[in-house]
Amino acid sequence: MRIEYHRTLVADHVRNAAFAEALAAVIEPGVTTVADIGAGSGLLGLIASKLGAREVFLYETAEVAGVAARVLKANRARNCHLFPCHSTEMQDPPRVDVVVSETLGNYALEENIIDTLNDARDRHLKPGGILIPHRIAQFVAPVTTSRVHDELLAWDRIGHGLDFSLARTMSLNNVYVRHLEPGELLEPAGKQWDVVDLSRPARANRKGEASWRMGKRVTVHGLAVWWTIDLTASVKLSTAPDALKTHWDQLYFPLLEPIALAGGETLNASLRSRSSEEAGTHLAWTVGHLDAKGRQIARQALDLDKGFLP
Repeated sequence: MRIEYHRTLVADHVRNAAFAEALAAVIEPGVTTVADIGAGSGLLGLIASKLGAREVFLYETAEVAGVAARVLKANRARNCHLFPCHSTEMQDPPRVDVVVSETLGNYALEENIIDTLNDARDRHLKPGGILIPHRIAQFVAPVTTSRVHDELLAWDRIGHGLDFSLARTMSLNNVYVRHLEPGELLEPAGKQWDVVDLSRPARANRKGEASWRMGKRVTVHGLAVWWTIDLTASVKLSTAPDALKTHWDQLYFPLLEPIALAGGETLNASLRSRSSEEAGTHLAWTVGHLDAKGRQIARQALDLDKGFLP
């Protein structure tokens, strides 16, 4: 059992406080019913219960459901009902006023939150009910420090007259969880390349673009990607470099070679992802270098579907 992973979740006070604030804003004590989808050890369901929810239905398919069952019993949460299955597998689920789901990863969609909440909205939620979260925005920014790129070039420093360039290319055609400081980015606020409105049907396949025109000479080594979610109209949670620290971090999308851009030149970035329960998450990213007249100078395309080789 991945109990250590669940310890990191309950230890994330920024995450927990944001979800608790969102639940407190929508739960009417003694009236509101709640479904906690992807309940883990049961924390969010128990918070909903403590806030006065009339009934709470928890869905968890992993081994940790056994832990959740004991935790619910230890806390005498008689209004909490645990279903040890995935919410999409539940036949005729009880309809609730609020669905809450913290099925988010460092890449926002890697735990299939779109498909999960598409189903939850259609089958678990009462008409006019509330989804938490109800919106996901994804952001990207060029990374202008060589710190992470240099780390990935360890293959070039082996020595002994050995050539590990193939492994180097494999390392660069991958995605890494790394913390990046705002000062390491061309644009600390980033640009929004994707937004998902979870209150209506959404596609799990995502794609988007962003571009930056340089005001001065800059070298770009990779891309940083992060997300912001709207839990309610006033409660947000973010993995941005300048946001409060959580157990999540940013993602680093490398380039095969750094790109040196002069003032007036443009960097274009295109990102694509596919996520499903059966096939996992696949990511691809393309970066283009354009001169001051918009003519392409160079292009790099990377894709995890190609066996970590471009």
